[in-house]
Amino acid sequence: MSALVRVRDVRVGHTGEIFVPDPRPALTWKTTTTLPEWSQRAADISATRDGVTSTVTLDGPDSVFVYWPFEPLAPGESALVRVRVHGTDGSVSAWSTGSPVTAGFLSAWRARFIGSGAEEPHLLRRAFDVRGPVRRALLHSTAFGAYDIHVNGAPVDDAQLKPGWTSYQWRLSLDVADVTGHLRPGANTLGIVLTGGWYTERYGFRDAARRFYEGAPAAAAQLTLEYEDGSVDTVVTDGSWAWSTGPVVSASLYQGETYDARLERPGWSAPGHDAAGWTGVELIAVPDVTPTPRTLPPVRVVEELPVERVLTTPSGKTVLDFGQNLVGRVRIRVRGERGHTVTLRHAEVLEHGELGTRPLRNAAATDRYTLSGAGEEVWEPRWTFHGFRYVQVDDWPGTLAAEDVTAAVLHTDMPRTGGFTTSHALLQRFHDNVVWGMRGNFLSVPTDCPQRDERLGWTGDIQVFAPTAAFLYDCDGFLRSWLDDVMLEQTAAGGVVPMVVPAVIPQVPGLFQPVAAWGDAITVVPDVLWERFADRDVLRRCFEAMAAWVDVVHARTGDSLLWEEGLQFGDWLDPDAPPERPGDAKTDAGIVATAYFHRSAALTAKAAALLGRDLDARRYANLATRIADAFRGAYVTPRGRMMSDAPTAYALALVFDLAEEDQRQALGDRLKDLVRAAGYRITTGFVGTPIICEALTATGHTDAASRLLTQTECPSWLYPVTMDATTVWERWDSMLPDGTVNPGQMTSFNHYALGGVADWLHRRVAGLSCAEPGYRVVHVSPTLLDDLDDASAWHETPYGPARAGWRRDGTRVHFHAEIPPNARGLVDLPSGARYEVGAGTHTWVEEHPRPVPVRRPLDLGSSLATIIDDPKAYRAVLDAIRDIDASRADAFRRTTRWRTGRALREPLDKAPVEILTAVEEALALLPDVDAPA
Repeated sequence: MSALVRVRDVRVGHTGEIFVPDPRPALTWKTTTTLPEWSQRAADISATRDGVTSTVTLDGPDSVFVYWPFEPLAPGESALVRVRVHGTDGSVSAWSTGSPVTAGFLSAWRARFIGSGAEEPHLLRRAFDVRGPVRRALLHSTAFGAYDIHVNGAPVDDAQLKPGWTSYQWRLSLDVADVTGHLRPGANTLGIVLTGGWYTERYGFRDAARRFYEGAPAAAAQLTLEYEDGSVDTVVTDGSWAWSTGPVVSASLYQGETYDARLERPGWSAPGHDAAGWTGVELIAVPDVTPTPRTLPPVRVVEELPVERVLTTPSGKTVLDFGQNLVGRVRIRVRGERGHTVTLRHAEVLEHGELGTRPLRNAAATDRYTLSGAGEEVWEPRWTFHGFRYVQVDDWPGTLAAEDVTAAVLHTDMPRTGGFTTSHALLQRFHDNVVWGMRGNFLSVPTDCPQRDERLGWTGDIQVFAPTAAFLYDCDGFLRSWLDDVMLEQTAAGGVVPMVVPAVIPQVPGLFQPVAAWGDAITVVPDVLWERFADRDVLRRCFEAMAAWVDVVHARTGDSLLWEEGLQFGDWLDPDAPPERPGDAKTDAGIVATAYFHRSAALTAKAAALLGRDLDARRYANLATRIADAFRGAYVTPRGRMMSDAPTAYALALVFDLAEEDQRQALGDRLKDLVRAAGYRITTGFVGTPIICEALTATGHTDAASRLLTQTECPSWLYPVTMDATTVWERWDSMLPDGTVNPGQMTSFNHYALGGVADWLHRRVAGLSCAEPGYRVVHVSPTLLDDLDDASAWHETPYGPARAGWRRDGTRVHFHAEIPPNARGLVDLPSGARYEVGAGTHTWVEEHPRPVPVRRPLDLGSSLATIIDDPKAYRAVLDAIRDIDASRADAFRRTTRWRTGRALREPLDKAPVEILTAVEEALALLPDVDAPA
């Protein structure tokens, strides 16, 4: 036995929670060791069940999603799993710490769904007796709505908005808790708080919004009491329960929560409460669905943020600035007279100094708290969430102190698994914004935005963002759960993947029509989960749906194999599209659609081959080849030009492997020319933006990718950062340079899709990617960007931590890589040197002088126009000013922002004196600047 080898993080199932939904949960473990290039030869796995331990030995290196090697778990059965590993070097670890697991499924679901029969929030309760010593008590509960459940006055867990959102007409999640410690001999009480949540929300845009799910909210619970003597009692929701109103007067995810503390019922869910005024419940008609154990982590409060600034608006309103656009709600601590109401209005931005609520459309995003008058009162809404940075506080009694309000950040509680760091401050802030955007939109389902009257599971958004998401967080269980709903909705739609899942907006034209890049989520997302997490099971579960989607599109295209008919979003939100027509992109929609048709066919062929479905693999591979031929024949000229001469068209042809090898360079060169002609500003929408830098670097145009990445003028990734953005925006110009909100009806300040380029930062710039699924083989292939001094990435792979990155030191560049135990590394450095390495930390140094730019003296002439209109000159002067005084650099940037109609073009003697001084000092330090390309 070697003390240098240790097994850690033994995980049972896909989320690592104690209660698992499967009788044969997969097993994953990691190994920690200082032994160089360690790899696993075999693993011993033990499971202790009812005091009896079984052990099996599995030969080979597998340690990720290993098949359960024992008899299946019975309903409610518990086991303790441990692992011991043997290395190829003869080392043997000690046994790991035991990981407990309990089968979360039931042998029979007996509970009835109950409620008041009304849509308004209410309380449910029932008293019961515990007649002896309890060995174990398991509580299974759920709701069509949002609920919390108490035992003897205390909530059973810290999960929020249970049971989460699924396609309720077909699937309902079941929460499981061990409540043994909550019980007492004799009298006990179960209590449920029930609100409408997603079940009673009104979906749709503006006047078309209406409820999708029918009926009143309803809750169900089943408590199984296992006594020490072997007997069992079961307490279920049925007609014997009672209900009453409570302090939650109204609750809506979009509109907010109203709470009246005068209506609180102290002790309502504890024994001894006087329930004389309570009313018998109704048995509620609900969809014919048997609840199944939840397969993703719950939503939780994962962080708290203090108020950063207390502002007074021009109209005299009090607004709190939390310094970060977040998703959640606020907790207040307040004293005041009984019956006094405090109102909290939430928004992401300020406009003209006031709370910017126009982008919320019909979402009021307003919470109200009426005081009980009983001294200091602390309240946080539980039945809503908002996307906000700013909160307007109206009618606060007395003086509002910043410490009286705290923001609670909510999202599905996934482990953080990846990050990116660079000394380029704007780029670092951009990546931070990507992370915050994902956090806010991974709340039960992957949504487009978290703030306005939408918050829907748009399939196109997650399709382009899934690779980034899978790097930043362990979202395997989260996305597997959502894919279950995608497949249910797709089956009901005859093979078409709806553009929104759950599909709750049937009043929107085209919801059940096939739409490229949106419906392709059913092929792309499972492939990402396979590639990043080595989750082969998700391919098995999704294969029929993948094939059905490709077949539906094939039926549309016919023998031409060109998808040019029907509803398409195309390269959605191309920056040149008018605000009111976001689908009017430069790239022809048929090019986008046919490219995605090819990609889905190729991914379906790949999945079939992995699953041993040889006939399907050949069929879909042949189809993909024919689609590529049709694509080139229709859209690519022999000399390497796209019929739609737009960047997204070229990026699709290159990244989706649609171009012939002898055409790739010509396509890449033309893409570079288009990027340069646009002044290195973004000219792509949802489809092209995540892949344009990939296309540039793949064809040798790293310099263009670098300038595109670090551009700060609109439209660009960094423009929002210069405008104080703390999340990624829906539009490149969601806020205009003068501080006004984009006039379009669709303006979110928290939309992760355009942050999909972060995947390129991780894989290509820092150089950390997987050469085999789950990072069994880590590929280290860094790309040096002229505009960066360093870049690095880290990722907690299924095997352990991996890192890669580089740092300039004069003409030398230092590279580093960390490979986890039981994995290998393939290293490709910019010099062309290639290495194969084992587990451990590795470093290299190469000579890479920065390219020497052509330089010319800067002649200001009589105005600032020359630097305003020259991106290179502007950036050089701005950087020099920043070196002198960062605050003056910000003032210079704001005053001289070019290409916006606000540029300062007056003679220098009319410029503000602080700007003139800053420019003079900058020029003294910077006699020469880069010439324009």
